[in-house]
Amino acid sequence: MKPIRTVIMGAAGRDFHNFNVFYRDNPDYKVVAFTATQIPNIEGRRYPPELAGELYPEGIPIYAEDDLVALIQKENIDQVVFAYSDVSHNYVMDKASLVLAAGADYRLLGLRHTQIRSTKPVVSIGAVRTGAGKSQTSRRVAKILREMGFRVAAIRHPMPYGDLAKQAVQRFADYDDLARHNCTIEEREEYEPHLDNGVIVYAGVDYERILRQAEAEVDVVLWDGGNNDLPFYASDFHIVVADPHRPGHELTYYPGQANARLADVFVINKVDTASPDDVITVRENLRTLNPAAIVVEAASPIFVEDPAAIRGTRVLVVEDGPTLTHGEMAYGAGWVAARRFGAAEIIDPRPFAVGSIAETYRKYPTTGQVLPAMGYGQKQMLELQATINASDADLVIIGTPIDLGRLLDLNKPSQRVRYELQEIGQPTLSELLAEKFGK
Repeated sequence: MKPIRTVIMGAAGRDFHNFNVFYRDNPDYKVVAFTATQIPNIEGRRYPPELAGELYPEGIPIYAEDDLVALIQKENIDQVVFAYSDVSHNYVMDKASLVLAAGADYRLLGLRHTQIRSTKPVVSIGAVRTGAGKSQTSRRVAKILREMGFRVAAIRHPMPYGDLAKQAVQRFADYDDLARHNCTIEEREEYEPHLDNGVIVYAGVDYERILRQAEAEVDVVLWDGGNNDLPFYASDFHIVVADPHRPGHELTYYPGQANARLADVFVINKVDTASPDDVITVRENLRTLNPAAIVVEAASPIFVEDPAAIRGTRVLVVEDGPTLTHGEMAYGAGWVAARRFGAAEIIDPRPFAVGSIAETYRKYPTTGQVLPAMGYGQKQMLELQATINASDADLVIIGTPIDLGRLLDLNKPSQRVRYELQEIGQPTLSELLAEKFGK
């Protein structure tokens, strides 16, 4: 039989992983192309032959997702595989309808074909939506495991925005490693807080090779998920974070609902800033999806260096990019800090936006009166810097997980917002992890 001609729809993460573990050495399939969305500047490149394997000596082209229908027709595609995350169930089926009408089959790969088993225990952190609080939950879990005496490495969901062949396996032990790998703002936001806590971070493209290298130096693997994607590794203890600021999304987003159904523990985060009714709604929805999972309630209290510097000023608020874009939040920790510490005005950044930053607002119109910290490459970082510097704010409030003031040359003072997970009441994550992995 002829190989099944396949296109993988992705965003430089789950798509590459699915290819590596299921399609790369599989003669029953011929992956003709990847398509890319969500992340800028991925299309127009190739998945390199060094990673694509013997069946693909020339690598695999990556096209914009807008080219999908033309690809199906021109290349006689038999099957299209959907392989990215944090989209509504309606969105997934809209894409299915597009593919089916073009003549191809439509497929979602399950865990049996995509998860890798580790020789070490795996604790995984996922979420029902981007921006729910995975990062601070991952940091909290890493801290607890280290206090229990375990050597821990965080393996982060992929963000390979540079040379894919060079990024196959990346190990970060200090800030010099971040510079050596030319990390973007998005990568630094996830890696730096772990490094600050003394936790080694792995990431890259080939997650089998990444896992085997990490296993050689740790007792426990911590999967630090991206978006609301499913873990790449078979998990021994799966913690899923939910956000009561978006009640109902735990039921209606892909693959967030699948994550919820897999959970051993739910962390309902931000209960201190959400309405009690919304917290109850999320709790009841999670119970319907997975009544066996244990529920932990938590907050992510915010801190700034100098609250008095915010009071009475006109501020520009910069927030985590993915949370505002495909995460569909209109605000984040920076906006909460501006309101809580008495800013006189939160100015609208959109009149000052330039280049790709202005395009981001057009593409994601639900973004509120805050600035998404988009930094996928040097050019976009400079456009972010230019947008901030062009504003007439007195002060910049930085609600991202890293200090942008260290990476950008800003012409106005800034205040960085910090936040960490704090469980409220019982059970706590410490109690649950001790019960599961106690020596």
